[in-house]
Amino acid sequence: MSGSTPIATKTLRLRIKDKHAKVLNTLACETNFVWNFCNELSLRHTQRTGKFMSGYDLQKYTAGACKEGLLLNSATVQMIGHELATRRKQFKKVKLSWRKSGGSRRSLGWIPFRHDCISYRGGQIRYAGYKFNIWDSYGLADYELGSGTFSEDSRGRWYFNTTVKVEKKPNTATQSIGIDLGLKECAVTSDGQRLVGRNYRKLESKLGIAQRANKKSLVKALHAKIKNRRKDELHKFSTMLTQHYGAIFVGNVSSSKLIKTKMAKSTLDAGWSSLKTTLEYKSDHAGVVYEVIDGAFTTQTCSCCGSIAVSSPKGRVGLGIREWTCSDCGSVNDRDLNAARNILARGHSRLAVGISVL
Repeated sequence: MSGSTPIATKTLRLRIKDKHAKVLNTLACETNFVWNFCNELSLRHTQRTGKFMSGYDLQKYTAGACKEGLLLNSATVQMIGHELATRRKQFKKVKLSWRKSGGSRRSLGWIPFRHDCISYRGGQIRYAGYKFNIWDSYGLADYELGSGTFSEDSRGRWYFNTTVKVEKKPNTATQSIGIDLGLKECAVTSDGQRLVGRNYRKLESKLGIAQRANKKSLVKALHAKIKNRRKDELHKFSTMLTQHYGAIFVGNVSSSKLIKTKMAKSTLDAGWSSLKTTLEYKSDHAGVVYEVIDGAFTTQTCSCCGSIAVSSPKGRVGLGIREWTCSDCGSVNDRDLNAARNILARGHSRLAVGISVL
């Protein structure tokens, strides 16, 4: 890649073959041991001095740990300390949760690594003297691997996660689009496209039967299927938008507030946060304008005449009204499509005068 070519960072996630699970579980237990040691040490230091230990301070106390029998790479031991210091600062806590290596509530496996401690040859990832076979669906030989992690999911499957640098592919599209986020349908665009979502609802009855029968492995499989279906839909939808539009405007619906109401199940099922995050980084890679718009009164405002009609649906009482007729201009408005068009208009008006949205 030439020096003048725009570069973006992309995250790759590849499945590791199951035969390596035993080794990875052992390494994960050692990771938990180092994490808990740093966690306890940091807590005692803070109680005694009133000061927090940084990742570099923790390095002094973990130096030489690999010579005492740990199988982990020395760089991984250092990264665990830095990660703990970062998360403690992020959550503003003196002590973080312990990582549990056993029991019914054990922590899912996690092993960080530095880019210079791994290599890829012949379909295998080499780390700390071990070779892990992976299903290489990306062609890793064509990339320079960055730092990342080995991680375990709820079904005991292990994955190799790494970052790579790729060339940005500029988007030449000139059209723009507005997106209204909802519960009946996850997303509706200003040109009429709809992402239904509701993947949990589709498998809810099967999940309930499995839970009542205490079939734990089936419950985990169904939860994984729901998650994968949702992720697949969101990725396909967001990729399509960033390929065909030059500007994307999304309403600022707050999922963190709605999950505290009776609509929590539908809110979590919709996956708004994942959709907005996915749209944001894909828009950045493609050179697409991405903005979050204030969605207040977009449902009540008629997208044809711009007035807040008396006949428009209002509050929770009006949630069941999916179509309404404007009392001012007589136009018939689809609830979600109307809101998406208003979001698009607000995005255009703010950008037209050079004011950053929100």
